[in-house]
Amino acid sequence: MSVIVLAEHEEGVFKKKTFESVQYAAGIAEAMGTNATAVVLGACSNDAMAELGAYGATKVLHVADERLNNLNARAYTRALAAAAEKEGAKVIVGLHDVTGKAVAPRLAARLKAGMVAGAVAQPDLSNGFTVKKLVFSGKAFANVTINSDMKVVTLIPNTFAVTKGEGSAAVEVLDVAFDDKDFGITVTGKDVVKGEVPLPEAELVVSGGRGMKGPENWGPLEELAKELGATLACSRPVADSHWRPHHEHVGQTGGTIRPNLYIAVGISGAIQHLAGVNGSKVIVVINKDPEAPFFKAADYGVIGDQAEVLPRLIDAVKSFKAAQG
Repeated sequence: MSVIVLAEHEEGVFKKKTFESVQYAAGIAEAMGTNATAVVLGACSNDAMAELGAYGATKVLHVADERLNNLNARAYTRALAAAAEKEGAKVIVGLHDVTGKAVAPRLAARLKAGMVAGAVAQPDLSNGFTVKKLVFSGKAFANVTINSDMKVVTLIPNTFAVTKGEGSAAVEVLDVAFDDKDFGITVTGKDVVKGEVPLPEAELVVSGGRGMKGPENWGPLEELAKELGATLACSRPVADSHWRPHHEHVGQTGGTIRPNLYIAVGISGAIQHLAGVNGSKVIVVINKDPEAPFFKAADYGVIGDQAEVLPRLIDAVKSFKAAQG
């Protein structure tokens, strides 16, 4: 009996969030006195899969069907259910991202499993199986106990630091009997953002809102992000106005992030936005309105016009970097 975890990849490349989920599953497995088995779907090299052993996976089950290269919730569910049956797994781990939100509920229904979506801590096994998660748009925590025999847990990315250890996972091929209904949806194309750290994985994020007044004013934000090595984000009104691409939208109806540092410029801090960012370790708010609600959630606040504050902040960052050599 092992703990299984869906190891997501992009064209055969594993990202930090996958290593985090494997490490999380390995922690559960250790507490249960068993092993963690990663499940990889679609085309991927043996060397890349074997490296998951450095993050706690003892074994990798590879479902090599290339039709799984693109997200297909129905087919992914069948593959994970087959992996759970093969391993006799009672706990299945995924990420609380686009894939996890599409697949985990289906899998829980198929296996009649209890489910906790969006875990932020290792389960407490001292008296059952209790998982800590965010509730009320991130304003509070809930400890949810799963009493069913089968359990499904999804982890919010960037909750834990990732530590690479030693070891290599054994890779086995898992044959899954799919039917035609599993592939009733065909992906004809997809747009992939390249050359930047995905928001759910970013440790530093610089974000702008309507207070930037227009897309023509985004230059200083882009420069600040470049100097910090940060990823750019925005509020919903900015994305809806097409000032910035929708993949940068964070909030209740966009992406949920947990960076080490979140700098919000010209964002008022409505509850819908806070729901996606209040897991950030440190929040810095720059806004000329002293009554902006975001200041109540901020660790540091600067009251001032972004047109004056940003250039000075950029200069300060450059001076600091120069002093560090």
